[in-house]
Amino acid sequence: MQITDQTGQILNIKTIPKRIISLVPSQTELLFDLGLENSIIGITKFCIHPKDSIKSKQIVGGTKNIKIDKILALQPDIILCNKEENTKEIAEACKHICPVHISDIFNIEDAKKMIKDYGQLFNKGKESRAIIKKIDLRLNDFQLYIKEKPVLKVAYFIWRNPWMAAGNNTFINYLLELNQFENIYSSKERYPEIDIKNLSKEKSLEVILLSSEPYPFKNKHVNELESLTQNLKIVFVNGELFSWYGTRLLKSFDYFKKLRESIE
Repeated sequence: MQITDQTGQILNIKTIPKRIISLVPSQTELLFDLGLENSIIGITKFCIHPKDSIKSKQIVGGTKNIKIDKILALQPDIILCNKEENTKEIAEACKHICPVHISDIFNIEDAKKMIKDYGQLFNKGKESRAIIKKIDLRLNDFQLYIKEKPVLKVAYFIWRNPWMAAGNNTFINYLLELNQFENIYSSKERYPEIDIKNLSKEKSLEVILLSSEPYPFKNKHVNELESLTQNLKIVFVNGELFSWYGTRLLKSFDYFKKLRESIE
């Protein structure tokens, strides 16, 4: 089998991989939902879904810091990475062990392509098609819901010290646009550092969204922002539903509806 991953790398796979290591939390959850629980042998410490099933899996490090000796000992047939989540150095090190499939996700079409690829890689075509169909149905329903909603200007923060926001060329920014949210930092690339003292100058800003991950924002951070801004809504949001691009998407659209209703 020959398959091209989302970075243009061609993988030649002789047999269906039976020993899988996933270095990406959202992709780990997808594997379980494809029915591959018994084939998953290694995950990261950030792979937290499905909560009960992951407990028996070997942790091989984080998304940015792997334990190469543990990966070697597990003798994987394939390692699954993501261009944003994992460093180039990690991907290159893993290629010395076995084939490495790298995803690169900017929108839902990219996410569906990854799901389709996994269906081909792991002989789960029927399951992958069913998941894609469900995503399409829920996406279409959400698009009908959101199309008449007003555009709101937002800032989506992911980190503090330094403060960092989601910018352009990110899956988060894509989902913000899908939600009729105009990202005030969409002119900046990726995840820019922000001087929050300048927020008061952003006269058009209407809503600040504080993601639940990777930084655990608390009420004290709301107070910090409120001291610098006036008449702005500051809302905690579920970061998984704005950044995970596997089967977690199936939960995103209902959440987005509730989020919009809470803001309005």
